Amino acid sequence: MEIPNIVERWSGEVTEVTLGATKEEGGTRKKIIKLGGANCIPYIDFEGCPGHRPVIAMDVLDIVPEEWPEVLLEPFKEVVSSPREWAKKCVEEYGADLICLKLDSVHPDKGNKSAEEAVKTVQSVLQAVEVPLIIWGCDDPRRDNEVMPRVSQAATGERCLLASATQDNYKTLAALCLADGHNLVTQAPVDVNIQKQVNILVTDTGFPVDRIVMFQTTGALGYGIEYVYSIQERERLAALSGDKWLALPILCNVGYESWRAKEAKARDEEAPGWGLARERGPLWETITAVTLLQSGADILRMLHPKAVKAVKKQIEALYTNNA
Repeated sequence: MEIPNIVERWSGEVTEVTLGATKEEGGTRKKIIKLGGANCIPYIDFEGCPGHRPVIAMDVLDIVPEEWPEVLLEPFKEVVSSPREWAKKCVEEYGADLICLKLDSVHPDKGNKSAEEAVKTVQSVLQAVEVPLIIWGCDDPRRDNEVMPRVSQAATGERCLLASATQDNYKTLAALCLADGHNLVTQAPVDVNIQKQVNILVTDTGFPVDRIVMFQTTGALGYGIEYVYSIQERERLAALSGDKWLALPILCNVGYESWRAKEAKARDEEAPGWGLARERGPLWETITAVTLLQSGADILRMLHPKAVKAVKKQIEALYTNNA
């Protein structure tokens, strides 16, 4: 690519956020991960610094996911009943940079397990892997407010990323993260103004802006991805233009949304003209992830190992070619 004569310089920069804590910092992680730091449009680094490389968090559920298609369940079939072993496999075999532990089993409709059981699961995963951890609640506000305080306290010092604080339910989680030294995911629908408002509300509690990661509803390939892309692009441009409330790293829930699409999860006999499911599903997730990288995504939550491998290769190529 030929560098143009006129290079645009931006006044803003994406806030740097650190995930994980080493032994010297009071945690037990072997490595930490830094997000953000960009002061130019993604991968147009002749305009400035592209920041830290995007990272991939592979999902681990604390309950066997009954709704997953066979092609997605296959790589984890031997470990799917053990979050500890599932997490180890994701890190050691599939190269996950982070583990996103989803506490689905505490949901009233998915087992309604106790906070004590959730704590044991979190502790076992922390002991099994040495990468930073994202701990995601069950998305039922009442249960999350009961369970997350115990979980947060059990992981004190590890500088985890806890999810998620919304416009209507942010005070408890913000207070927990502040007390126990964790980072926080702020969640909003695909709306720039609501995302900004949630970020402001959280910081009004005294929570530091350099410990926040933004998350908005993620659209899969073919299911509103252009809208999601354009909103995240607007947020990144606002950040680079000096809006500190949007100058935060972005998380995208790529795997879950991609495998909800019928094009990804349909069995071969259900869609004979769409190609083999074992190739089609991972490709759907891969293309979704690579597309959202271009909008400035910093963390990609992903599921299938084939997609993870392909996206890691693409990230390496983007940074090598722009070095």
